[in-house]
Amino acid sequence: MSVRQTPCVLVVEDEGAQREVLKYNLEAEGFEVVMAENGDEALLLVQEEQPDLIVLDWMLPNVSGIEICRRIKADPATRPIPIVMLSARGDEVDRVRGLETGADDYVVKPYSVVELMARLRTQLRRTRPATMGERLSFADIILDAGEHRVFRAGQALHLGPTEFRLLSTLMEKPGRVWTREQLLDRVWGRDIYVDTRTIDVHVGRLRKALMIHGGADPVRTVRGAGYALG
Repeated sequence: MSVRQTPCVLVVEDEGAQREVLKYNLEAEGFEVVMAENGDEALLLVQEEQPDLIVLDWMLPNVSGIEICRRIKADPATRPIPIVMLSARGDEVDRVRGLETGADDYVVKPYSVVELMARLRTQLRRTRPATMGERLSFADIILDAGEHRVFRAGQALHLGPTEFRLLSTLMEKPGRVWTREQLLDRVWGRDIYVDTRTIDVHVGRLRKALMIHGGADPVRTVRGAGYALG
């Protein structure tokens, strides 16, 4: 897996034609796409790929989409991943059941591709704003993901690409403690070997850049765990 510059979407759909339509439209929107044909494969890919978003069909062979949704949301490690459920079931009771199981949105088939893409972007703006080109802020720090610029107290900062990705990850979830392994996955990618000590080096560079014009260190080291912003 390469370093993710764009969000990764897991499509879980047993109908091949539907999978290809979704894949085509998602890739046209700039998303990275991985696909599963059934629930068991989906659960495996959720653990392996840690996607940023899941598009999940209700009607799947063996294990239903509702059950897959329940399992993903029952696991603290995968619970934050937004799930958009697709279903031909349009009755209110079915919508309610899907949402109460943990789905973050519910789209009835046949659906408008334009509307579906808009709903997916809405979920990603909530959970991965930097990947959607959003402007993030924390205290006196502003990160403009669209223009790839960072400011602190109104003064421009110069960050390398790795430090920029590291800061954007920390700024998406201020206060959250990221382990070194999680930062390796998010900032470097899983198929690149990086010693965990390298993270400490880049965190040090990020801290230096953030404090070059003065101000307190906003990056907190949590001994035995990792790093957090604030």
